[in-house]
Amino acid sequence: MTVIAWDGKTLAADKQMGADFPRRTTKIRRSKKGELLGVAGFMDRGIILMDWWEAGADPAKFPSFQADEKKSCSMLVIKPDSTLWYVFEEPVAILVEEPFHSIGSGRDFAAAAMYLGHDARKAVEVASALCGYCGFGIDTLEL
Repeated sequence: MTVIAWDGKTLAADKQMGADFPRRTTKIRRSKKGELLGVAGFMDRGIILMDWWEAGADPAKFPSFQADEKKSCSMLVIKPDSTLWYVFEEPVAILVEEPFHSIGSGRDFAAAAMYLGHDARKAVEVASALCGYCGFGIDTLEL
């Protein structure tokens, strides 16, 4: 129930939380080290995952819910050098070597928009128009 898009410069996310009774929330943030973080999945768990990362990403303290595919979250980490890292079900960050990337239920719409030359904000706008699980506004962060 999310779309998060990275175009190499901007991290953008929709604001919709929930489907049956949707509310607005913020799914991206800047870490104290200057990294951009964005999560897709249940927001309470996403916040825990971002907090784990900011606390040093100790593998021994990796949130246990990440081992369950039905409870886990996806997280993008953009480092100040603009490299993109992906964290999912194991306590490891995977380098993504593509010029753009998206996660969440609206990821395919966002990826198509960026493939066609649009920026991350427009990609989230497109995904929000076409995916019923995305919307309620857009947040952006620049590196």
